Amino acid sequence: MRIQFTSMAVAAIVVAGASHAQNQVVDISELNEELIQTEQSYTIATVVKVDGIAWFDRMRDGIQQFGEDTGHDTWMVGPSSADAAAQVQLVENLIAQGVDAIAIVPFSVEAVEPVLARARQRGIVVISHEASNIQNVDFDIEAFDNLAYGAKLMDELAVQMGEEGKYVTTVGSLTSKSQNEWIDGAIARQEEAYPNMQQATGRLETYDDANTDYTKLKEALTAHPDITGIVGGPMPTSAGAGRLIAESGLQGQLHFAGTGLPSVAGQYIQNGDISYIQFWDPAVAGYAMNMLAVAVLEGRSDQIGAGTDLGLDGYRDLATAGEDSQNVLYGAGWVGVTSENMDQYDF
Repeated sequence: MRIQFTSMAVAAIVVAGASHAQNQVVDISELNEELIQTEQSYTIATVVKVDGIAWFDRMRDGIQQFGEDTGHDTWMVGPSSADAAAQVQLVENLIAQGVDAIAIVPFSVEAVEPVLARARQRGIVVISHEASNIQNVDFDIEAFDNLAYGAKLMDELAVQMGEEGKYVTTVGSLTSKSQNEWIDGAIARQEEAYPNMQQATGRLETYDDANTDYTKLKEALTAHPDITGIVGGPMPTSAGAGRLIAESGLQGQLHFAGTGLPSVAGQYIQNGDISYIQFWDPAVAGYAMNMLAVAVLEGRSDQIGAGTDLGLDGYRDLATAGEDSQNVLYGAGWVGVTSENMDQYDF
C-alpha cells in the first residue's frame, strides 16, 4: 500500500529535529535523514511480544513519534499475554491487510519464522529486534552485544553477593534468543571470573509477566533456600524480584541485577529492595526499526551495515556479527541505573 505524497516526511523530520518538541521521546536532532528520504507513504506495523506492559508502552511512544515525524502510517500491536501462536496470528492478519513492512520483537523466533517467510514472499519488508538468530528478515537490529550485556549484569550481581553463593536466572521464554544470550553471557562471566558462585537451577521461564516472575522465584527460593542472587533477563523480573524481596524481608540477603525500567523497578530501588537495573530505551529501538523498514522499502539496503549511523542515541556506529551475518546489526545502547542516577530517567 504505497501512496504518493510530497517530501513532507523529510520536512517534518527537519522541523521536528530543530524544534525539540516537548512531546518527543526520541531525540532526532542528529537523525540520518538521507537514509529515509521518500516521496512515498508507507504502512508499517510493529508486532511486540506483549501489549500493555511498560516496556512496550514505551516502544509504542517511539513508533508513534516516527509516524508523526515522517508522515508514514505506523502503529504497534501485540498479544495480551506472551503467546507465540497469538503473535503469529497477528502477523498473518497484517499479511492479509497488505502492509508495506512489519517490525517484530518475537516471543519465539522458531514460531514466527514460517509466517515471516510468507510475509517476505508477498513483498513485505521485515525488520526484527531481540532476535539475532532469525533468518526470514531483511535486518535484525540489536541494541548491543548480548553477551557483553549479560556479563555486565553478572559483574554487578557478583559485587552485591561478595563473589560467592548461589544464584538463579530468568528468561521470558526459553526460545527468546536475545534474552537467552544475555543469560549465556552472565553465566560465562561467572564461570570465568567468579568460581565461588554457582547457578542453583536451570533458567526460569517467566513469560514476560511480573506475577509469574514472583511466583517462580518464590518457588525456586523454597526449593533452594541458599539462593542469594537473581539475574533477570526480562524486564518484569525486576518487579517480581523486588516484590519478593520486599515482602520476604530479604533486603541485603537476596540480590538482583537485571533488565528493568525506572517506572517499573524504581520503587524497589528507592526502598533498597534491589540496587541495580540495566536497560536500553525501547522507544529508540522502535524508532530505529521503523527507520530501517523505510530504508529497505526505498531500496537503500546497501547503505546499511557496519559503521552505519542512524543518528539515534545508541545507534550511531552500528556493528555486524561478521561476514556471515551482515543483516544482524548491533548498537551500543544500554545504561545501568542505581539509586544515584535513577532520577535521570523518567520512563
